[in-house]
Amino acid sequence: GSQSRNCFKTIEAALKEGGFEMADIVRATYYVTDASYIDAHFAVCGEVLGDIRPAATLLVVSALAKPEMKVEIEVTAKRRSA
Repeated sequence: GSQSRNCFKTIEAALKEGGFEMADIVRATYYVTDASYIDAHFAVCGEVLGDIRPAATLLVVSALAKPEMKVEIEVTAKRRSA
């Protein structure tokens, strides 16, 4: 859960820097290194994303760049028209 929250904090900061907001997320790809993390990860997704429902893919992978990394999140955002 905590790594998922940290990923979303980083994503939110990057989006804001680019003039976007979390509601602009239209696609998310989630990478976890153990299937046992999925329930906690999706609980965090529900807390953070709320009514934002991006198209999503979740992959269970054997490892990420560093052994301590257990979760990685990649998003695509599209600016909503006003």
